[in-house]
Amino acid sequence: MGQVNCVVIAGAGIGGLCAALALAKQGVRVVVCEQAASLGEVGAGLQISPNALKVLRQLGLESELSQFVFKPQHAAIRDYKTGEYYLKSPLGKQAEARYGAPYWHLHRADLHQVLAAACAKAGVELVLNAVVIGYRENTELKQVCLLLEDGREFCADLLIGADGIRSKVREQMLGQECPIFMGQVAWRGVIPVSDLTVDVKPDACVWAGPGRHFVSYYLRGGDYVNFVAVEERSDWRSESWREEGDVEELKRAFADWHPEVSELIKSASSTFLWALNGRDELPTWHKGRVVLLGDACHPMLPFMAQGAAMAIEDGYILAKCLSNYALSDALLKYEQVRKPRATKIQQMSKANAGLYHMHGGVFGRMKLKALQAAGRFAPSVIQSKLDAVYGHDVTKN
Repeated sequence: MGQVNCVVIAGAGIGGLCAALALAKQGVRVVVCEQAASLGEVGAGLQISPNALKVLRQLGLESELSQFVFKPQHAAIRDYKTGEYYLKSPLGKQAEARYGAPYWHLHRADLHQVLAAACAKAGVELVLNAVVIGYRENTELKQVCLLLEDGREFCADLLIGADGIRSKVREQMLGQECPIFMGQVAWRGVIPVSDLTVDVKPDACVWAGPGRHFVSYYLRGGDYVNFVAVEERSDWRSESWREEGDVEELKRAFADWHPEVSELIKSASSTFLWALNGRDELPTWHKGRVVLLGDACHPMLPFMAQGAAMAIEDGYILAKCLSNYALSDALLKYEQVRKPRATKIQQMSKANAGLYHMHGGVFGRMKLKALQAAGRFAPSVIQSKLDAVYGHDVTKN
């Protein structure tokens, strides 16, 4: 190891636990501090694309996770009214053959549970009720200490800030700055298939419409349908970034959409409403003995379904750099490798918002029609854009 024997991580989300597991497998002592009283994830789905699955495979989790997955057959974009397909790109066995790993749908809670169990087995120490207030570096002792609200301190060779978009670690490193509200909110929920009154296609499907879009896909072997309904809003008045959503308001917002959408929503009994926030590109991801990963340094709109995937890649590459280089060089190399890719996918996600929401009226619809034509007559053009995302393999590069 390059001068790192002990690491403390702020945040036990997917990115933090992936980093913890990758480091523990290299023989590093890892302590993860999580502010929640118990481990768990709010009920929602995740799209695990081949680039992320290659990391989970390398970490030894593929077999354990496979019992929870649903394998979609296509990635689709459809019209909110007519149901017309603007895009229908093959996933399933074709994607697996092309990218060397399948495309999965997973419940967040299932991935989180498997990751946490693997971390415990690898010797990672998990500390709950650990509310972070900041950190202190000691250059003489060559260590950094994570400071908790209750007065506890956890000292190590390196601190990883994996504590999300409102990261306390990032705040101390780069200054206090509120996340930027991106002018959109997202309702999220999971519905048992037994409650549905409509047939839902076995695809990762985006329904595009003026000023809003709807995403649906199956989870847990097809027993549940996950949905994400995004609507543009001029403001977000709540102080919370996530709150209980009003199901009736959601039903009204999508009442005149295609029956596959409106009928699906009618079966929803509860939902969470999330503010979609972002940040400008940070000047740096590391300083001294402190480094950031995931939403703490590159939060992104969920319109490429790559938020979790990027955090998973971050954790693996950071551990790899720390095993190959001295600390300062490792952190520099990590940022050099990860920042261009994360920034590019941030930009792609933001651009998709305009596409899915038909920005520009008639012109917006023309862009979708152009996508439709490309899918029919030049599918390699569309495939090449996805290749750069899904074909990436951090376990080999």
